Amino acid sequence: MFLSEVVGTAMLLLLGAGVVANTALTKSKGQGTGFLFVNWGWGLAVFAGVLVSQKSGAHLNPAVTLGIAAQNIAQGKAVDWGMVFIYIIAQLIGAFIGATLAWLAYKDHFDAEPDPGTKLGVFSTGPAIANTAMNLITEIIGTFVLVFVILAAGLVGSGVFSGGVAAVNMGWLNALGVGLLVVGIGASLGGPTGYAINPARDLGPRIAHFVLPIKGKGDSNWGYSWIPVVGPIIGGMLAGLLSGVLLPV
Repeated sequence: MFLSEVVGTAMLLLLGAGVVANTALTKSKGQGTGFLFVNWGWGLAVFAGVLVSQKSGAHLNPAVTLGIAAQNIAQGKAVDWGMVFIYIIAQLIGAFIGATLAWLAYKDHFDAEPDPGTKLGVFSTGPAIANTAMNLITEIIGTFVLVFVILAAGLVGSGVFSGGVAAVNMGWLNALGVGLLVVGIGASLGGPTGYAINPARDLGPRIAHFVLPIKGKGDSNWGYSWIPVVGPIIGGMLAGLLSGVLLPV
């Protein structure tokens, strides 16, 4: 389970940070392709990460792991908090590795990029308008949508939505559905904060930015760093707790 989450989250961040680098960094062939390009890149990154981490259930996100734990609590089921901890540590390690690999792939472009903020933006999120309360709310809402829909999809797969008749196994298309969900969240709710919706996705790469020898990298903006951690945790756990009341609808 540990290695599965490391590999899946590393794949997620390699491709996710890579699409940001492609559109943002100086002299990249994809420079200037825009925010929707980034949304699709992140969606496909999630798709790939889910595909390679099926053994662990492809959480790839502490908010998903904690959301499932919260759902179990709401349903009166036991939670293995040791396993929750293992999942989260694996996700953070994988995110760090994936971001480091993305940096290596684009190292010449990082060296050529004059703006420290652009370099940081490849690794981590930041607000378009700095407003602590509203930035936090945005991350809570976006992550709630992510986890709530994932939990609903789990009910479809178990046959709960179809009167106990198990849904058809769609194989790899199940992973594509999660990727498309991330594209939709980015296109709809990503503007204010860059939609971290995943504590590991932001914190692991931010640590990588801090420790890697990136030329002219500047500050890692630790003052903002708690928002894309706390917001998604709250949103994910709210989705898990409310799923027992609101799902199936």
